Amino acid sequence: MSEQSTPPRTEDDSATYSMRAELSREMVRLYKELFGRGPTKARTDFANPDTILCTLENSLTPAERALVEMGEHQRLRDTRMYFQHATEERFREVVETVTGRQVRAFISGLDTGQDVAVEIFYLEAA
Repeated sequence: MSEQSTPPRTEDDSATYSMRAELSREMVRLYKELFGRGPTKARTDFANPDTILCTLENSLTPAERALVEMGEHQRLRDTRMYFQHATEERFREVVETVTGRQVRAFISGLDTGQDVAVEIFYLEAA
């Protein structure tokens, strides 16, 4: 049985990988700055050339985890969405700075039971 090798990255692949890694680092930094705790796992992917998905795991603060234990999932989602809306410009700035493209829409979501958040950025056409 022969070993399969990974094809070498093209220049575009390296640039995309670097951009995705930088966006993940910046989202972790921003969460830590805004919420007082950064996620322990972050991944950024392009869903298509104009859509970025940033998945962040284990970002709930101790107080937010207490809300989950109390069964206050909707209250927690509402609070997080309120904070996301209040700081939306900061999230947009990060993506626009890293990608060099304008964000035309920003959507944030949170699964409180699994402590998984997603930040979705729709970019203006390149």
